[in-house]
Amino acid sequence: MVSRVWTDAARRKRLHSTPEKDQRKPFEVDRDRIQYSSALHRLAGVTQIVRVGEADVFHTRQQHTYKVAQVGRRLAQNCVDADPKLAKKLGVEVEVVEAACLAHDLGHPPFGHAGEAKLDELVEERGDPDGFEGNAQTFRILTKLGVRYPDCLGLDLTRATLSACLKYPWTRDPTKPERSSKWGAYKVDQADFDFARKYQDHAFQTTEAALMDWADDIAYSVHDLEDFHRVGAIPWNHILNEGSQDIIHKTHDVWFGAPSEALAQLNEGFDRLALVLNTTFSVLLNTSYEGSREQRVALRSLTSFLIGRFLTAAKLTEEGNGLHIPLDTLVEVKLLKQIAKQYIISNPSLIAQQLGQKKVIAELFNILWENSEKGCPKFLPVRLRYIWEIGEGQRARFAADCIASLTEHEVMALHGRLCGLSGGSVLDPIVR
Repeated sequence: MVSRVWTDAARRKRLHSTPEKDQRKPFEVDRDRIQYSSALHRLAGVTQIVRVGEADVFHTRQQHTYKVAQVGRRLAQNCVDADPKLAKKLGVEVEVVEAACLAHDLGHPPFGHAGEAKLDELVEERGDPDGFEGNAQTFRILTKLGVRYPDCLGLDLTRATLSACLKYPWTRDPTKPERSSKWGAYKVDQADFDFARKYQDHAFQTTEAALMDWADDIAYSVHDLEDFHRVGAIPWNHILNEGSQDIIHKTHDVWFGAPSEALAQLNEGFDRLALVLNTTFSVLLNTSYEGSREQRVALRSLTSFLIGRFLTAAKLTEEGNGLHIPLDTLVEVKLLKQIAKQYIISNPSLIAQQLGQKKVIAELFNILWENSEKGCPKFLPVRLRYIWEIGEGQRARFAADCIASLTEHEVMALHGRLCGLSGGSVLDPIVR
């Protein structure tokens, strides 16, 4: 096992140690600060997969976050109850895991992964090799952009919670494939990153971060499919019959670092999922979804069954990051995620929508960039002006920070006003 020498005192340490005493324990304070942050409130207006406002049936990023937090809390509780001594040794606190789950998507910009990819491209084009990454932006919000106290930046969280929020505990490194597409902090935030990882002399996630990561995978693999089943977008009969090998092989193709037995395991995992669907939940496959009580009960039962199956399979271990996910469980989650990707994320209508969203992001970014050469743009909404001072003149990072602080409605309103598409009223703030 990798040595973990940090003490309880080191885990509870805050970088700024803002004095505030109440009835709560330190990690409970962290959880509540994130719960009440404006960054979490913003996620109600940010895409999960389908554009916010498309239909009430789809999860917003905030709804997804709350479900990840619930799964993460139950997951951590189950692991602690199963092996309390090892949980203590690894440093597993239920409140920390839930806090990290609540924080895990704070950095996602408007329009989800489409907005994230476009901002990464734009920031790099303007000379900042760190680009833009939702997870790194989350860390920046927690340590720099979050607003809580007058005398320090960020939410002033404990070291343990900041470490648990680092799903990818490294900065960007173009020479390493695993660190060039996903990273947990920008180099401009290196000091905060070093504080969070001071007692981690390895490249593994902390065990609490691994629990958050697995909770996210569980929620993503189950809840998004639930949404799209309701609107009839999942062709289950095709998937479970002639489309099975296509799903299996595409899951294998995108599995980074897949073990040698991965393909065989994916075939077996698909058979297990098909058996569950064809026997216990056949009512979902044989009738179009109309929202009948019987269908709703079956869908809720399937969701509960899968979450319980994936949650209870996870066990603490003294190896690696401290969390063991059996391979047969891992492949089932990967298969479900691939179904969502293949039949939803690859939908031509969604792709067309995302092209338009990327255009809005690009035009707004360029306006912010071009008008910040001599200082903070005079048209910038009051709520965003403090970001200029935090950015220390780094115009690309400033533009990205501004956009990533907005909901999708706010982005469209600001873009419309600045591009002359919507006049608005001089008495009405663009962004409140």
